[in-house]
Amino acid sequence: MTKVLMVCMGNICRSPMAEGMLRKALQEAGLDRHVEVDSAGTHAYHVGSAPDPRAQQAISRRGADISRLRGRKVADEDFERFDYILVMDGDNYSQLIQRAPAHHHGKIRRLLSFSRKYPNLDVVDPYYGGAQGFEENLDMIEDAVLGLIREITGDTRVKMRSGS
Repeated sequence: MTKVLMVCMGNICRSPMAEGMLRKALQEAGLDRHVEVDSAGTHAYHVGSAPDPRAQQAISRRGADISRLRGRKVADEDFERFDYILVMDGDNYSQLIQRAPAHHHGKIRRLLSFSRKYPNLDVVDPYYGGAQGFEENLDMIEDAVLGLIREITGDTRVKMRSGS
């Protein structure tokens, strides 16, 4: 089983949306039993909190539900447990590289390194902005999630169902 951890700062906006979009894409591809997905934050600001309501609304319009997720902070054991630790921006990357044992550094990558449309950009934190920021994040996340599944499976035909 492949294990993927999505990471942002507080684990209430970007990383839960990435977790939700990956779960949805895996289910649509019939791979949900082969890939474990979780999310966490680099900071403990929102431990135990549900995802931001704007994130829940935006992802709901794309057919995914993240309402049951709860914020948590990245734990030391996550570096051992997960095969992919995918961060939303350069700050998250730097923090995890500093914290992780050197032999786990290869697991830590930017989520958008898997994107065809937005390669190696940051998924900018939409927390202080409006609803449009969440939609833009989801466009980026969706593209990257498909690229990640293509890498995991080696199948270049993976796509989201229309209407997403």
